[in-house]
Amino acid sequence: MKIGVLGSGLMGKEAARDLVASSDVTMVGLADIDLHRAEYVCQQLASPKLQAYQVNAGDEVELANYMRQFDVIINALFYSFNEIVARTAVQVGVHSVDLGGHIGHITDQVLAMKEDAEATGVTIIPDLGVAPGMINILSGYGVSKLDETQSIRLFVGGIPIKPEPPLEYNHVFSMEGLLDHYTDPCLIIRNGKKQDVPALSEVERLHFERFGPLEAFHTSGGTSTLPHSYPELETLEYKTIRYPGHAEKFKLLVDLNLTRTDFEVEVNGHMINPRQVLLKTLDPIVDLKDKDDAVLLRVEVSGKKNGQPTTYTYEMTTTKDRATNVTAMARATANTISVVAQMIGRGNIVSRGVHPPEKVVPGDIYIEEMKKRGVVIKEFEQQNKETLNV
Repeated sequence: MKIGVLGSGLMGKEAARDLVASSDVTMVGLADIDLHRAEYVCQQLASPKLQAYQVNAGDEVELANYMRQFDVIINALFYSFNEIVARTAVQVGVHSVDLGGHIGHITDQVLAMKEDAEATGVTIIPDLGVAPGMINILSGYGVSKLDETQSIRLFVGGIPIKPEPPLEYNHVFSMEGLLDHYTDPCLIIRNGKKQDVPALSEVERLHFERFGPLEAFHTSGGTSTLPHSYPELETLEYKTIRYPGHAEKFKLLVDLNLTRTDFEVEVNGHMINPRQVLLKTLDPIVDLKDKDDAVLLRVEVSGKKNGQPTTYTYEMTTTKDRATNVTAMARATANTISVVAQMIGRGNIVSRGVHPPEKVVPGDIYIEEMKKRGVVIKEFEQQNKETLNV
């Protein structure tokens, strides 16, 4: 199969690294608006399968000319490009997957192309990172094992192995995106009703093996397509994992109007957006650099099986790969989107149209493929208060 990657940043690079290592993949394209950047990544990966391209993803003609060369496209660009890439995929008849970004209903716009994609005979799966992405696939897998599903609770966080003040946090994605997740309303289901709760709210403590105590709190975008896929749930919520005290510190920044996009103050005769100043100030402080990170994930899917209350729990703890210097977040995220793209190319996923991950990605195959890549997801079944390691 031939797979094209859009974006030669961290996630695009690591997706390409996984693709060239697959015997099923014969050709990999790596496209960037900056050709030199794409060529540099190709030189680093040093595979005869890999070729650099210069593509302006905002230009539909350039985009279409690139995409039609491949069987599947991996969109590793910022989420503002998701709609144009999906629309172009439908136009040229190529399967497409993206890393998600439910902020501003971007994914809703992609899902709205369902009928056109089905008529064209292509498969488009949005939201294929970790959260959303991995958590959706594991949620769908848990739901498939139950006769009746009542609750899905999701906990995910990318954290440094050795936290440092003042925020005990280092970013591996865009800080701009992080502030969106920390400020936009969070869609949940509670007592069977969809509702919004504030970001950074309802902080709770939790522990993972080798990590703890930790805290978890609501952030936006995490539930993604799950409220639409499973509207009959009694409970659905997503919380981000951080070290204790993180939410309180960021809540202060929010309360001081330092994170708003629609707010300006006058400084020496110039109108300044404090958020832009905050981003510039935070970036060097929270840059991961060469430090070790970890990604922690817990998915709890509860309901009834054979008339008995049953919970399936999926847990993952992934750390930075010191041998390749690949971050834990890149391992979990890039491998997820690469694995699913290859599943489409191989025919493990045959449903055409636009589908959320929880509806079409086979959980058992996904877990096995991630295990091959050193990302181990454990499954636990709890029934009648007895826990079995499956």
